Amino acid sequence: MRFLVRLIVNAVALWLTTLIVTGVTVDSFGEGGPVETVLTYLLVALVFGIVNAVIGTLIRIVAFPVYILTLGLISFVVNAVLLLIVAGISTGLGFGLSVESFGWGIVGAFVLAVFAWLVGLVARPVLGGRGRA
Repeated sequence: MRFLVRLIVNAVALWLTTLIVTGVTVDSFGEGGPVETVLTYLLVALVFGIVNAVIGTLIRIVAFPVYILTLGLISFVVNAVLLLIVAGISTGLGFGLSVESFGWGIVGAFVLAVFAWLVGLVARPVLGGRGRA
């Protein structure tokens, strides 16, 4: 249940990001109807979750001294690289995320993180997190 809610939260955050950041778009597969579009956002969110869990964790462990040196600001660059990796994977599959440049990747990763946090706050009661009474 928790996995599905997080997947939906990330898909909604990705959708909101594509509405605001012009350099980040999602191309749906098939005819591009509403069902195909929703499935595309869910698949891209799944790919992003897998890339973030595997490659992102590895990068964060290896680059830990750089995180300390830059007071965590390198996370913007790391998240942009992860977004570009997801764009490459999903484009290779014939649908999904497109990022115009590395600069748009940084902006898109920042906006995506903010939206994921905001949507996660709304979904926190569903996830069983601690909330205020």
